[in-house]
Amino acid sequence: MEEYLVPTQFGEDEFVEKKSRFIGRVWPVETEEAALEKIRQMKKQHYDATHNCWAYIIRDGAVRFSDDGEPGGTAGMPMLQVLQREGLYNVVCVVTRYFGGILLGAGGLVRAYTKGAKIAVDAAGKSMKRVWTALYVPCPYPYYERVRLEAAAFGGIVRKTDFGAEVELEIIFPEARTREFVDRLTDMTCGTVEVLELGQEYRAFPIEL
Repeated sequence: MEEYLVPTQFGEDEFVEKKSRFIGRVWPVETEEAALEKIRQMKKQHYDATHNCWAYIIRDGAVRFSDDGEPGGTAGMPMLQVLQREGLYNVVCVVTRYFGGILLGAGGLVRAYTKGAKIAVDAAGKSMKRVWTALYVPCPYPYYERVRLEAAAFGGIVRKTDFGAEVELEIIFPEARTREFVDRLTDMTCGTVEVLELGQEYRAFPIEL
């Protein structure tokens, strides 16, 4: 199965540029219909805004954008380019503008809508959708910190930690890195730590880039 980046969650941020207020929002969506519904909601919520510009990218589907009355090429396309540069799919972005009375010019508009999309993406965070393998790792306390660091080095995410007679970890790994980690753990602990594979999942988990 393919792997790709999606927004982790809804993200929102705003700024003021020469008295114009820009509000950037990003949502994860699975379909074009869901993306269009978010856009409709923003147009209804911000009916009094000067512009509600938008862009969305659906995996194996539609890629659309709109300047919503701004000069052509100054809003929707710059927003779409942000989503593309960030490598995101199944994402919709709406940047709402309340005009403050001072014209920004074409270059200023491009910069403002680019910034509006970028701060919204940053607020939403990124998740990688891929096949993950879940491992149960019972770990003696002396090895705990090393195991945690090694897991991170192999792209693992500690999903659950229980502290009892020993530390019991549930860690998910990208499918391609799982065997490497298990081999490394066996060598590092001289076979003391035995790993149990819990299964595989095709879903998105937050990552740090």
